[in-house]
Amino acid sequence: MNAAIERIVVQATTQEKRAIVAKAKKLDMTVSELMRSGAHAYLPADADLVALAGAAQASARRSMAAMDEAFARIAASNARIEAMEAAAKAPASRRSHTP
Repeated sequence: MNAAIERIVVQATTQEKRAIVAKAKKLDMTVSELMRSGAHAYLPADADLVALAGAAQASARRSMAAMDEAFARIAASNARIEAMEAAAKAPASRRSHTP
């Protein structure tokens, strides 16, 4: 049974294409074989993963700080609203000091 063949288009500059073709010839491979083997062999370096994890942690800290600030502003706004509502419910004699 033959496996279906799919085409993947890879954009490259003219210089990159020349380098890829030259490398494939040097290794006695087709460009397709070189690209497939390179894709299969690729593993991100541990340093890259550590950097990504650090960036994710920093982003999470910034997000949490922004949420904390938003919650504090909401709480302050709610307190102001409650104070205005309480003042509106107070007897007229307490609100007005005008004779």
